[in-house]
Amino acid sequence: MQFRYQAKDASGSLREGVVVAEDQGHAESLIQDNGLVILNLEIVEESIIDKLWPFGKSVPAKEMVLFSRQLSTLIGAKVSILQALRILLEQVTNAYLKKVISETITSIEGGNSFSLSLARHPEVFTNVYVSVVHTGELSGTLDQSLNYLSDQIEKDYDLRSKVKGAMTYPLFILGALVVVGALMFLFILPKLTVILEEQGGSLPFITVVLISFTKFFQHYWWTLLIGFVAIWLLLRYYVRTKTGRYIFDRLKIVTPIIGPIFEQIYLARFSRNLSTLVLGGIPIIKALEVVADLVNNVIYRDILMEAANRLGTGKSIADSLQGHKEIPVIVTQMVQVGEQSATLTNILQKLASYYEKEVDAKIATLTSLMEPIIMLILGVGVGILVAGILLPIYNLASNAA
Repeated sequence: MQFRYQAKDASGSLREGVVVAEDQGHAESLIQDNGLVILNLEIVEESIIDKLWPFGKSVPAKEMVLFSRQLSTLIGAKVSILQALRILLEQVTNAYLKKVISETITSIEGGNSFSLSLARHPEVFTNVYVSVVHTGELSGTLDQSLNYLSDQIEKDYDLRSKVKGAMTYPLFILGALVVVGALMFLFILPKLTVILEEQGGSLPFITVVLISFTKFFQHYWWTLLIGFVAIWLLLRYYVRTKTGRYIFDRLKIVTPIIGPIFEQIYLARFSRNLSTLVLGGIPIIKALEVVADLVNNVIYRDILMEAANRLGTGKSIADSLQGHKEIPVIVTQMVQVGEQSATLTNILQKLASYYEKEVDAKIATLTSLMEPIIMLILGVGVGILVAGILLPIYNLASNAA
């Protein structure tokens, strides 16, 4: 969420800006930790156009990895944050990231902290990114926080690349099928249906349906295109609402076949990120709050935020995670062993590796299953065309003979 604020600094000067945070409490904390007294804080509502428009300003994941890792190295070498940013400003190749870095330098020179300056650019730096940087500033481990962020962005990028790679072939085939089908309905089938209509007589039901759809598609194909685009934009808008996001994230983990893959992706993110944050010296409650948003699923976010609240009452991590079907028993048992043996980070790393391997195996299996499914779809399509068009023509030719 974005928040627009008005505040006064220690000298009484008025400060205005925009920050990104998961809720108002985190936004207030971020601003107050920079020595500012809040005068006004309000949510910046995202416009309908912003929710529907898919081409927002962004920076490629590879660029973000390189930026975070280089900045971590420079800060670890005791280079000041301003000097490090000026060095990177000369090295980055992405025009938009260069503009963001330049504005961040100006903001820091104006007296704002690094995290507050990053929070001015929610389209590039997520609330998770800002939160981790803010924690690094407070604990004096900014270089470790940035290194962690680069590792996380890289891991997420690799995982998305595997999923995209697995779906490239099926999507290409289905796309080619749609294009070929459209060309047939526009140029080939109209000529064949004319022959069938001229012969008169009764036609099979499937042939009548094909003729009707061919006529409609030939004259009103643009309405179908507009309809598909409108449905896609409306779904995109709905998913970005609170209710829509909850339903969408729930569907991702309960849908057969792909549900278990998403569930294991989220568990791998939870385990890997929590391990890294705890190793970085971040308190466990704060680490859970950060990971809750990093998982990128509101179902798991609510579970982890509830666990963080339970930890505040004195319960163990394992006890705090129990009672949710989305968290397998093996996870709570392994976490309990890690807590009792003081090897929690090692246990979490092993869990992350296990689930990452499971995701790789399931994606490979899904890819191999997609080929026969696509062949089946092609076969059904060809069968419908043969039954609806070619067989009646063959029957007419046989009767004429």
